[in-house]
Amino acid sequence: MKTLLTTRNLRLRYFTPQDAGLLFELDADPEVMRYITGGPATPWDEVESDVLPAFLDYYRRTDGYGFWAAERLDTGGFVGWFHFRPEQGAPSDVPELGYRLRRSAWGQGLATEGSVALIDRGFTELGVQRVTASTMAVNTASRRVMEKAGMRLVRHFVADWPVAIPGDEHGDVEYAITRAQWQNDRQAPDHT
Repeated sequence: MKTLLTTRNLRLRYFTPQDAGLLFELDADPEVMRYITGGPATPWDEVESDVLPAFLDYYRRTDGYGFWAAERLDTGGFVGWFHFRPEQGAPSDVPELGYRLRRSAWGQGLATEGSVALIDRGFTELGVQRVTASTMAVNTASRRVMEKAGMRLVRHFVADWPVAIPGDEHGDVEYAITRAQWQNDRQAPDHT
């Protein structure tokens, strides 16, 4: 399994065809899916025929962008995934950051740790100019991760969700960090 990067607590590695069960299990938790589908799980056949093949296809199509399985360094246990890739139609130097972690991994700083590592890699190795991320406005935990990763609130908007999700009436938010902001943050005296 090819490793993208390691942090203090995580290893981000390429997905493999054998990871369908991990993705299915992750998406089977209604709390994990609360702000994505309103709670319903991703069906097995969709994980196997659409989700995982799309993840794997990134490794063939792009260099440096894609989806990565996140594992704890101490146990090797799967905690979820991160993505770092341009949205469809976006410039190649403006990737979107995303993450989905098991509930057992929440509140441990792992989402922030993985996000910071990907943002740093984007600016130092991939020539990224700006990183974006978005979530439902009511998803305060995800918003805190974005803020702790150095991202700033850019705008409120209303996404066109295929199904009504509780809280979507409050709209969505986009966060971003530019190369200049990232460089300034790294030079700040309190940067660790």
